[in-house]
Amino acid sequence: MFVRLSIAVAALSLLSGAALAQGAKLTDPQIAHIAYTAGVIDINAAKQAEKKASNKEVKAFAKDMVRDHEAVNKQALDLVKKLKVTPEDNDTSKALSKQAADKLAELGKLKGAAYDKAYVDNEVAYHKTVNTALETQLIPSASNPELKGLLQTGLKIFQGHQQHAEHVAASLK
Repeated sequence: MFVRLSIAVAALSLLSGAALAQGAKLTDPQIAHIAYTAGVIDINAAKQAEKKASNKEVKAFAKDMVRDHEAVNKQALDLVKKLKVTPEDNDTSKALSKQAADKLAELGKLKGAAYDKAYVDNEVAYHKTVNTALETQLIPSASNPELKGLLQTGLKIFQGHQQHAEHVAASLK
């Protein structure tokens, strides 16, 4: 249970803390960096799962995560180049990266079915948290219509990821 909830609690507290707790509105460059960072985090977790997972459904899910998150991150990079905006690292994206590195290390110690379950449970919790942050904070805070549109498209994709992760998690019980 700790494995599943820890990243969700950490990400939620980070996304709702830091700059937002101080009443500061996130800028588009900060939003772009947070969204990109969230994608990189999931790509790194999925690449680890492609190597460590023992269940073929978990491996297939991880492969899908790499493909989809790399595609969305490429769109994000293309958009910021087009808009001549430099994504801005910030307390939230830095803290997310640190938490993710710790989570990867924790998952890396597991093997077999224990790894598969922990990875997929983490993916469910992570996607729930990121989807909530997109809906309630990042999309409403984005001022550029193209960035907002990309975030909305990403949200639809990531809601599908959450459902897929929930399906895989149910099959592992």
